[in-house]
Amino acid sequence: MDREQLERNQIPLYFIAVALAAAVGLLAPDMAQPLERLVTPAIAVLMYAMFLQIPFLDLRAGLGNRRFIGALLLANFVLVPLLVWAATRGLSDHPAVLVGALLVLLTPCIDYVVVFTHLGKGDARLTLAATPVLLLVQLALLPLYLALMLGGVAQVEIAAAPFIEAFVLLIMLPLLLAVATSAGARRSSLMAKWNDAWAWLPVPAMALVLVAVIGSQIGGVASRLDDLLPVLPVYVGFALLAPLLGMLAARLFKLSTGAARAVTFSAATRNSLVVLPLALALPESVRALAAAAVITQTLVELVSELVYVRVVPALVRG
Repeated sequence: MDREQLERNQIPLYFIAVALAAAVGLLAPDMAQPLERLVTPAIAVLMYAMFLQIPFLDLRAGLGNRRFIGALLLANFVLVPLLVWAATRGLSDHPAVLVGALLVLLTPCIDYVVVFTHLGKGDARLTLAATPVLLLVQLALLPLYLALMLGGVAQVEIAAAPFIEAFVLLIMLPLLLAVATSAGARRSSLMAKWNDAWAWLPVPAMALVLVAVIGSQIGGVASRLDDLLPVLPVYVGFALLAPLLGMLAARLFKLSTGAARAVTFSAATRNSLVVLPLALALPESVRALAAAAVITQTLVELVSELVYVRVVPALVRG
């Protein structure tokens, strides 16, 4: 199998990984702890592999599309947070679930959204080029949104240190290493070969992350289904409404068809795999249920994406 075939078949591979992980997590619960220890390094490897695919040294052209960036920011950091705030008001009596839901729904995806945008006939290159913008803005705004939406509703204390540590290890360090690698590849044939070798890794790395995340957390989800029931309508409602907000933002900025589809996928796709370590860094009283809430969103979203790749091209046309 060459690299093109690997990328073309990645969605079936991901679902195989999810099914395998769920089977291991449910049938061999002793594997949960070793798999949980694998989550952070696996995500760090995935982020490095993904960041290497971003043309950091040639971003000016991609970021020069101001209307696309404007629509992307409007959808993800104005319209979607308003939807999340309205949708999660009913979870005030379930503080741990509320924290998990806010963590995952307020953070736009920066990894496999590129894959689904491409499958949905959107402009995946624009999405890829805008990844640093999405990353930096969500880093800045997530603490503010959490403070506003949790204030007085849930008696949950969130320490800043674990969040900072997770963002440094999972995002900033892989990002800086990827930029340094890309710069070195322009001057060194050895670094260029290293870069080319890592171009194979995003799909296997994503599969590994799914195995580690689902396998380590599915037991907790299964054992807390009653506690998680209140958040399911929130996730389903989000899956139905968030793409419409993306379409609205794209229409307001009069985007081309490919760019409009890219904004639609970005609005609907969340950063569940990256925020899971943040959920696991929460106080012990809410940690397990918050993490289970994050994983529940992942499972709902993976099914939703299969619908999006067929529906979005039909709805968003030139």
